[in-house]
Amino acid sequence: MKSLDLAKNTVVGLLKAGCKAEEFVGTALKSSGISLQQFNVLRILRGRKGVPANLQTVQKRMIHKMSNTTRLIDKLIEKKLVVRKICKDNRRKIEIFITDKGLEVLNQLDNKIQETEAAILQPLSLEEQKILRNLINKITLNR
Repeated sequence: MKSLDLAKNTVVGLLKAGCKAEEFVGTALKSSGISLQQFNVLRILRGRKGVPANLQTVQKRMIHKMSNTTRLIDKLIEKKLVVRKICKDNRRKIEIFITDKGLEVLNQLDNKIQETEAAILQPLSLEEQKILRNLINKITLNR
């Protein structure tokens, strides 16, 4: 196989695998009424352990870098899963926090998502998963 064909087939395989993973996780999230992107924002905010985030911080950490992050945050505010506050030190700065309700939703989803992630990777041994993770890091961290 020529290197160009291998590259094309490999990228197509990565895209298909990514779509399949999104489909699995999206299905697991369906009953909670939040989208994969909203779930991603909530996990980003929970990971900050109470430290506020601004829009740029959230957008930088998102899996899908998209221009409608503001709308995504607005939907989470409507659901009372996050709050937006004006920074006391700099009134032009907006801070975003996860609410107790947002933390509760994530806590309820944690086991379901872990099981879904394990199911996605079930065909691979733990050693193969480590190798795959390292290979993905080589692609994503060097960009």
